[in-house]
Amino acid sequence: MTALEVRGLCKAFGGLRVTTGVDLKVEPGERRLLIGPNGAGKTTLFNLITGELAPDSGAVTLFGRDITFLPCRSRAHLGLARTYQIITLFSHDTILHNVMLALLGVSPLRFNPLIALRRATQLTAQGHDALARVGLGHIAERPLAQTSYGERRRVEIAMALAQNPKVLLLDEPFAGLSIDERQDVRKLLAAIPRDVTIVMIEHDMDVALDLADRITLLHFGAVIVEGSRAEVVADPRTREVYLGE
Repeated sequence: MTALEVRGLCKAFGGLRVTTGVDLKVEPGERRLLIGPNGAGKTTLFNLITGELAPDSGAVTLFGRDITFLPCRSRAHLGLARTYQIITLFSHDTILHNVMLALLGVSPLRFNPLIALRRATQLTAQGHDALARVGLGHIAERPLAQTSYGERRRVEIAMALAQNPKVLLLDEPFAGLSIDERQDVRKLLAAIPRDVTIVMIEHDMDVALDLADRITLLHFGAVIVEGSRAEVVADPRTREVYLGE
């Protein structure tokens, strides 16, 4: 059974078509890389998959279940998680509190308006475990405002992993990182077990290509090349998009 499938997905904003009949099949455990120039429709495709945008036509299925019209929160409960190109965290809260808020979104405790997170021992333990996975367990109580950009990237990944996703969407996880930080995040992503399927948007090709099983090239909202690393790199359409040849 396919982990994630997109069929004929279309989206337009007025007269601007940003996604045009996109078809995508990602197998369980696969590492799929989405590439393309700015404006190719990569983040819009993620927003359609997660339900933050509604498609004009087409369908999205998760492990065979049609989720095209499910709200974002329902997709999260089915095992779909994501990170964002622009980091969206609570800077005045601690690292641990940010992760616990992500956990609360998929916990029955979210229905309790009187819950005090500091007393939610199970969420606290799960938050510490998630931060340990990304190498931040030792600074769990540090205010987010006192962390580096690379540490914040890892916090966001920890928030997604804490929800025990089956499919994880990563929107440019290496963006803005130093060389050392990129290597740290690369090791982190490589260590994620294969029971988590990963789809990643990335412009840092040197790092991202090593992580990918298959690559999909988007241009003007459509898939124009798809295949292995060698196939995509060798395709003349890839050179045309990136080098103007």
